[in-house]
Amino acid sequence: MTTTEEKTDRSPEPAGPAEARMPEAVIDDAMMESMRAKIGVDLRIAHSVNNEEATRIAVAKFAGGIGDINELWTDAERGRASDYRGPVAPPSFVIGCFSGIQFGWPGLGSFHSSTDMDLLAPIYWGDTITAACRYDGFTGPRPSKFAGRMVTDHFTNTYRNQHGETVAEIRWQVVNYERATARSTKGNRKPLTIPHPWTPEEIERVEAQVLAEKPRGAEPRYYEDVQVGDALSSLTKGPIGLTDEVAFIAGGGTPIPRLKAHASSLVDYAAHPAWSFRDPVTGAQEPIYAVHYNQAAANAMGVAYQYDVGFQRQCWQIQLMTHWVGDAGWVKHLESQYRGFVYLSDVVELGGEVIGKEVSQDGEHLVHVTTFARNQRGDDVMPGKATVALPSRESTLTPVARRARDTS
Repeated sequence: MTTTEEKTDRSPEPAGPAEARMPEAVIDDAMMESMRAKIGVDLRIAHSVNNEEATRIAVAKFAGGIGDINELWTDAERGRASDYRGPVAPPSFVIGCFSGIQFGWPGLGSFHSSTDMDLLAPIYWGDTITAACRYDGFTGPRPSKFAGRMVTDHFTNTYRNQHGETVAEIRWQVVNYERATARSTKGNRKPLTIPHPWTPEEIERVEAQVLAEKPRGAEPRYYEDVQVGDALSSLTKGPIGLTDEVAFIAGGGTPIPRLKAHASSLVDYAAHPAWSFRDPVTGAQEPIYAVHYNQAAANAMGVAYQYDVGFQRQCWQIQLMTHWVGDAGWVKHLESQYRGFVYLSDVVELGGEVIGKEVSQDGEHLVHVTTFARNQRGDDVMPGKATVALPSRESTLTPVARRARDTS
């Protein structure tokens, strides 16, 4: 069963000359009954698929768009010399193929709140990735200080390659909220200075830290050398700028639906009014997705400033782990919660700690970690967990070699 129903315009009152206004509604019984009828639906996602083939250029653009400098993803000879035995993409590339869509709950705002994902097989250059998305239902409504009442949607994405192998599965949640209430409660929130007033010396220190952080690369990180309590190597993002968001989009990262221009976009907006809003400064119609780079859009959503993308943050957690495990290790499972907003100008430092070790029933040497993502205000904007498989001195077969495919 499939559906193409998206959020529809509830005819908001006209906005002032300097204020953007998006469709607004409150959660009611009819809305919830309509969404219950869609539980179990396989969604039509063609308008939000951004990559289908892991070409050399597509992989390079995606890796650059998430700020991943690991040459394993961009150097074909490096890939062939590794246990992958061929050029590969970062495991987060599935997010650059498809992440999610706008779906249901007409007139409500929404934000991605959490992700639980399994990475099952490598993606090689030239692979074709077919994504699917199922609506698993919702929980709530529940009260919210931020926006009156909220409901949480649950989705499952599955990604398969041209051989029919499942390479990844992502279970993700979206919180839907009442926009008008969110805007009315802005005065009750903790005051923030945005953009952050960095000094030149502070920026110099941040950028020096970013440049000092390197992936482990070809040197194996052995299971026997890791101890409970060990800290993960840090990964720093920021100060986050407009180009960081544009690069993420250009690499295929989650524009919902795909971004278009001129007549191509106007045709879509005429058919789906809730996909867009009128920019009060330029007069142009802009996609709802512009909340990530357009301040008027963010303000209309009840947020103070432009902010990051949930799946963008997820890519950072994956990069943290691939940097740490090295070329021969494998990131098996990740969980993350997106707390608060990461605004343009913020700096986020990711890290973590080893909390457990075990040898699985099939002989893999597993390490369990907790992860964090702290901004300059000390807030953990993405608490999470991960499980990785590391090479062992007791085994000649590394986790990557176990999963490698013959690409000759």
